[in-house]
Amino acid sequence: MSLLFGASLLGALAGPSLAQFIPAPTDLNASKGYLDIPLRWKLVPEGTCELTPGVKSYSGYVDIHEDQHIFFWFFEARNEDPKKAPLTVWINGGPGSSSMIPPVSLSSANPRLGYLLMLPPLAFSGLFQELGPCGVNKDGEVYYNPYAWNNASNMIFIDHPAQMNELLLSRTGTNLGMKHYTVNFFVLWLLKHRFSYSKPIPGYTTESGHIVRLPNNTCPDYAADLDCGTYSYPNETDTANSTVNAAPSMWRTLQGFMGAFPEYSRNEFNFATESYGGHYGPIFNDYIEKQNDLIAAGRLKDAHQINLLTVLIGNGWYDPLVQYEAYYNFTLRSIHYNNSLRHKLINSFALQVYPGNTYDYSPYNTSTQAQIYNAMYGKGNCYDQTVDCNTRGINSICSAADIFCADQIEYPFDTVTGRDEYDIRELMPDRFPYGFYVDYLNTPKLQKAIGAYVNFSESNSAVGKAFGSTGDDDREEGVYAALRRLIKKGVYLVQFAGDADYNCNWLGGQQVSKNVKAPGFSSAGYVNISTSDHVVHGQVKQSANFAFARIYESGHEVPFYQPLLALEMFERAISGKDIATGKESCIHSDYKTVGTAESTYREGNATIQAKVLPVNATNNMTTNMPNPFNSTSNSTSSSTKKLKNKKRMFKPSYKDLTYT
Repeated sequence: MSLLFGASLLGALAGPSLAQFIPAPTDLNASKGYLDIPLRWKLVPEGTCELTPGVKSYSGYVDIHEDQHIFFWFFEARNEDPKKAPLTVWINGGPGSSSMIPPVSLSSANPRLGYLLMLPPLAFSGLFQELGPCGVNKDGEVYYNPYAWNNASNMIFIDHPAQMNELLLSRTGTNLGMKHYTVNFFVLWLLKHRFSYSKPIPGYTTESGHIVRLPNNTCPDYAADLDCGTYSYPNETDTANSTVNAAPSMWRTLQGFMGAFPEYSRNEFNFATESYGGHYGPIFNDYIEKQNDLIAAGRLKDAHQINLLTVLIGNGWYDPLVQYEAYYNFTLRSIHYNNSLRHKLINSFALQVYPGNTYDYSPYNTSTQAQIYNAMYGKGNCYDQTVDCNTRGINSICSAADIFCADQIEYPFDTVTGRDEYDIRELMPDRFPYGFYVDYLNTPKLQKAIGAYVNFSESNSAVGKAFGSTGDDDREEGVYAALRRLIKKGVYLVQFAGDADYNCNWLGGQQVSKNVKAPGFSSAGYVNISTSDHVVHGQVKQSANFAFARIYESGHEVPFYQPLLALEMFERAISGKDIATGKESCIHSDYKTVGTAESTYREGNATIQAKVLPVNATNNMTTNMPNPFNSTSNSTSSSTKKLKNKKRMFKPSYKDLTYT
């Protein structure tokens, strides 16, 4: 998966342009959750985001460890009794929150460091750009989202983990092969935009993204243009370096919140995520189920069972071997291969699924296509290295494999096309989903309203290095085994994918759904998904409590591009109903869709954009295209000004990439 922050959030990628020193909030209430985990929280003033009268929201911190304070923002259900509604957690994995395109080079062994920093889920991209109660327009005004998922469920958005500590550094003595990194600008954006923290300190950020601590809340003249503010002190000790080792902190966060707010968590629990959530979703929830078993056996006193019902994963990064092959397959053109190349391809994943994307967009000429094929399947190249990583599990091998595969398989798309990995229809910089919320989150009024201790701002560029060197991105991590255990336990598992996304594309997701080998899934077929607007927005293949849905005309962040379908799919899933119609019960049943073996609908190239959109462009959810705009518009929000001077310097190691 692209490790470097990408274009779909380009409108939001500048640093914290409104950063300032933040006084510690004095109006937080103190409570304790299960396991005596402390919480500090407050009732958020009405109209801060949720605009529905009488619908409450709470924000605050779950103090899971002495120096790990996880920020959350909770919203009551709008159309259900909040005391009876289920609770759903949303964490971003990556893009959306973690869209990643490499604009500058990394002078290290790991140009994909950005992915590693992508790992911390940025809850606010999901909240403000996709499925939360509100969005923020170009004028910095909050607007109502009629398709918010808290229409049907209590929702908690978690900015996990704090400082990325739980993910980023191991003290096990493993050889991490550390080298000097020049950190990517977009990677730094991922580090900058968080509210969770370890310890708040005054400081400023250098142009390379490092935090320089100040003695007090006074910004020196030489740092006037360097975002002085309150930041999280980087703490790189006593932490994990893998997705698996990050699961306990999420579980503790939930134990804390549920114990402090039992009225909102007495019923079913659902887990929704996207992007790197292809790792998070299976691994975190498998851990939750294992903890439930220990609690049931009386081996975890004072902990609370979490009644896990549903796991939804959008455009997930599950299995690196499949996903890297899917990069190649997504860019295939419909050509007649010579006998030699066809012989090589015949047994590969590339011909096991419908070739190419469905937008009739062919980014490479035939020689470049063959060259990338060799980088994928040639002896000792991406395929072999990834197999070696997942066979031996050695950090240096996994890190090297991830570097090679990203450099040779994924990034040529960026260099050749100039398009957004997260929505191939758009040129870079892509204006969708809207990124105007970043400035809003850095206003004193908002920060006071939610009880923020630090700016929605920079942490430290060093914290991701250790994780980067372990090559977590190139590891399968036991995802398949976790998915199978969840399905066997009766958890409703829904994979869905927008089909215009290259980065975590639907072809890879579809192959993963086959590899899971859920009971009855291989004999199920694709059927149209019906929605209340009577428009077909996608197809689904489902057997009992396992489903894979392909969503038409959608980039990486499905709830932004197809909000009605996303909401109705969510409502059906958390109600235990089938995705296609919402009428059939599918948990502990023999329900199965009967349809075509493959989803073969092709959108064609009508929505492929030939020009970069203006900063204030808006998306039409009916035509699935930008609304008409004045091509001479040069309006620029403060969220995008800094990007004007950022040039992509990354180049693949080969030369004859030709745009055709």
